Amino acid sequence: MDRTAFAYLRVSGRGQIDGDGFPRQLGAIEQYAATQGLKVRKIYREEGISGAKELENRPALQELLTAIGSSDVQVVVIEKLDRLARDLMVQETIIGDLRKRGIELVSVAEPDLCSDDPSRKLVRQIFGAISEYEKAMIVLKLRGARRRLKARTGRCEGEKPYGEGRNEKRVVNRILALRAGGLAVDKIAAALNSENVKPKRGKMWYGASVNNVLKRHSLVQEVS
Repeated sequence: MDRTAFAYLRVSGRGQIDGDGFPRQLGAIEQYAATQGLKVRKIYREEGISGAKELENRPALQELLTAIGSSDVQVVVIEKLDRLARDLMVQETIIGDLRKRGIELVSVAEPDLCSDDPSRKLVRQIFGAISEYEKAMIVLKLRGARRRLKARTGRCEGEKPYGEGRNEKRVVNRILALRAGGLAVDKIAAALNSENVKPKRGKMWYGASVNNVLKRHSLVQEVS
């Protein structure tokens, strides 16, 4: 009998949501599942969330853990370990939390990386340290690029947060009204999608993107 699993996908930048990150990760997971007798029951997407964020700042991962606690799913599949987290301590915290719940974590790129063997644990931590270093270097390069741009042009502004663009205030007010009515973020996302309201990026709203809008308006501290 096939085992059931949840898939967890993550991209760290808002600009990556419409890129090849999600399709690539999902393709690798589906190919692995097909060869290993795993049936992916649901896919959880972390949109524009840094790999250095702690567990409490991962709305999609929180949603996954809540769902898995009330289901018969005992396997979580990721493309590779840095999709779970780039920061070594965050990696180990999440892996430890999953193990406490009796959940098997499978990395497609490193299928035995999360075993209890001391050597594999060492390799996992080395990979985590390398990923953490790479993330730090990316941050430094971006910071340097922003400084050079500011020195050359006198300004360096990032993308305006959702709610400041044309017609976005109306959508924000709709989100606030739905939240005030007691709807959880995933239900708000479903309502917006049914009303054919489009987000700034991508084709659909998700609980994580609604949560980000609410956070910018100081209404929530975590997904509920």
